[in-house]
Amino acid sequence: MSLLTPDSGLLFWMLLCFGIVFFVLAKFGFPVIIKMVNERKEYIDHSLVVAKEANEQLVNLKAEGETILAKAREEQVRILNEAVATRERVISEAKTQAQIEGSKMLEEVKLQIKAEKDDAIRDIRRQVAVLSVNIAEKVLRKNLDSEDEQTEMIERLLDETFASKN
Repeated sequence: MSLLTPDSGLLFWMLLCFGIVFFVLAKFGFPVIIKMVNERKEYIDHSLVVAKEANEQLVNLKAEGETILAKAREEQVRILNEAVATRERVISEAKTQAQIEGSKMLEEVKLQIKAEKDDAIRDIRRQVAVLSVNIAEKVLRKNLDSEDEQTEMIERLLDETFASKN
């Protein structure tokens, strides 16, 4: 029996042992191994599907996030534009209100100046009238010292009064 060439009996028993081990493995071992490999394959396939769905959801979330950011930016621009428009409107209204108030105050000042002017003119006329009466009184006293001059003056005034009525 040499080491390189096996004996036929040994070969027979080796084939018989191999056949029994193969039969036992084929009957009990391989189905379990194949079942476990298939379960592992299904688990991996399921994990790949879940990972793919998660990746799609992540892409969708990124797109939604970008959409939300774009809407937020648009909203920010809109709010800023509204704020600018409101500011301009308030400034315009304030200017208009100031102009109206200014013109009202100017009119009031003009009316007050006119009233003071009218009062001053009336006061001056009254003073002129008083002075005129005083001067006329002094002139008449001086001119009408005699009784003949007084009578002549009364007659002349009566003639002028009747002449102006007719």
